[in-house]
Amino acid sequence: MFRALDDETRRLVLDQLAARDGQTLFEICTVLAARHDVSLTRQAISQHLGVLEEAGLIRTERRGRSKYHYFTPAPLAEITRRWPIGPGTPS
Repeated sequence: MFRALDDETRRLVLDQLAARDGQTLFEICTVLAARHDVSLTRQAISQHLGVLEEAGLIRTERRGRSKYHYFTPAPLAEITRRWPIGPGTPS
């Protein structure tokens, strides 16, 4: 999971899915290009999505010819539960 989060593009993808779940690859690519000036190919973004899915940070659902991507916050919640950072905790 940490390897998946180590990449800025993958963090941007997670931010987009957290803001609006259930996006297709086309929608994700469009938002990344328009809002974040990320000009990667659809194949490159698809590979990033694969890494995020493998890490358990997103899940996918196929409907007809479209594949929808959903943010899965549970792994991140587990990290913050296990290693909380707050007042008095060294960061």
